[in-house]
Amino acid sequence: MLKHWIAAFRFRTLPLALACIGMGSFLAAYYDVFDLTVCLLSLSTTLCLQILSNLANDYGDTIHGADSADREGPKRSVQQGHISQQQMKNAIIVFSALSFINGISLLIVALEFGSIAFYSFLAMGIMAIFAAIAYTNGKRPYGYLGLGDFFVFLFFGVVGVCGTYILHSGHFNMLILFPAISCGLLATGVLNVNNIRDIKSDEKAGKRSIPVRLGRSKAKIYHFSLIATAWISIVVFLWLNDGGNSKYLVLLSLPLFVFHLLRLSRAKTSTEIDPLLKQLALSTLFFVVAFGFGIILA
Repeated sequence: MLKHWIAAFRFRTLPLALACIGMGSFLAAYYDVFDLTVCLLSLSTTLCLQILSNLANDYGDTIHGADSADREGPKRSVQQGHISQQQMKNAIIVFSALSFINGISLLIVALEFGSIAFYSFLAMGIMAIFAAIAYTNGKRPYGYLGLGDFFVFLFFGVVGVCGTYILHSGHFNMLILFPAISCGLLATGVLNVNNIRDIKSDEKAGKRSIPVRLGRSKAKIYHFSLIATAWISIVVFLWLNDGGNSKYLVLLSLPLFVFHLLRLSRAKTSTEIDPLLKQLALSTLFFVVAFGFGIILA
């Protein structure tokens, strides 16, 4: 049973959670406002949210038919009967509670209780829990309407990175929007690879993801634009900030993205596309780590 729960957690997607918190925390260190407790609580909260999203996705896609016998990607735990629907519902409740408890602890440490900022972040946290569940659940799951990309960009980019920085520092810095955009676009790219892989089963289930709407060829062009714009955004940030040559350490990760795009352009089957999801997630994490150490050393 344990191995089925581990599979349902989908650990290969967790680097994205680490990436957005890492990006915000590295920026906080660069601007001398880093707080270790805030960093650790942000990581635990985001990891719980990511696992919650994965569990809810496993349950929701089975209910709505996207995870069926026709699915070409990895089979999901509920769809295969390894985890019952009731067990998955219980796990969703548990990780919703864990996300909320971790989030509240983070806000108490980082912000003044009862302040406008406290209640604003509390509202965003509740929205994040709702978004994690509603992606594939409910009568009109937004993932089936093609809105998944927007919410991934929002929560893994603007909210994740900027929110983490604000919790460290207590204020907002306009320049961090550029790294936040980069992080959000790369996370959206991971979702896009997932949706390109599942294009046939999603279309059959009525899941109108971006690749289903665009078709495989145009979805690959869209993917190229996501990666390219992410790199343009990070280069603009580096150009606008002072520092030595070490700030360009992030360029060490560029070959990984070139390799990724070449592999995707040549991939014709879901089997060929599937490994690229994990590869892009890990490349994104390396991108953030290289960027972070680069700006700190600069």
